[in-house]
Amino acid sequence: MIFMTNKDVTIFRDLPKEELSEKLVDLQTELAKERATIASGTRPENPGNIRKLRRNIARIKTIIDEKNEVTK
Repeated sequence: MIFMTNKDVTIFRDLPKEELSEKLVDLQTELAKERATIASGTRPENPGNIRKLRRNIARIKTIIDEKNEVTK
């Protein structure tokens, strides 16, 4: 499970787009697993995990978009 703090966000800003894309895929896969757990009718281990995953995905997407704007 990957959770980010403000310190981690600054580290991610230094990573190349390829590594950010890999982390994004990992987070999206984990989010899909969490949603599948809920859809199967079982209780999630950590109910707040989905919210954290969604926020981290949004953070990484924002960083990728910022990097794309700079290169234009």
